[in-house]
Amino acid sequence: MLRYTLMRLGIFVGCLVVVWGLVYAGVFPRGLGDSNGMWIILLALLISAPISFVALWGERDRASAQVVQRVDRMKANLEASRSQEDVVDDAARAQGQTS
Repeated sequence: MLRYTLMRLGIFVGCLVVVWGLVYAGVFPRGLGDSNGMWIILLALLISAPISFVALWGERDRASAQVVQRVDRMKANLEASRSQEDVVDDAARAQGQTS
């Protein structure tokens, strides 16, 4: 998961550098007034999203598989804990009935 996040961040930073260079070279228009920085960031996000979607297809599948495994493991642990509590509760009730 960390690897996917870092790869995604790397693509964004690369796009940010390219967009910044293109804006200051005059290829892309500058933002209005003081909004130039926000314009560059938004444009970099807009460009990096489809690139990440296509380029990181396999890595995203591996990351989602890890998340599914983690969720399944947590569900199993929760169910095991719940069943242990039921056993203890049943034992306590049984003791209370025989006393």
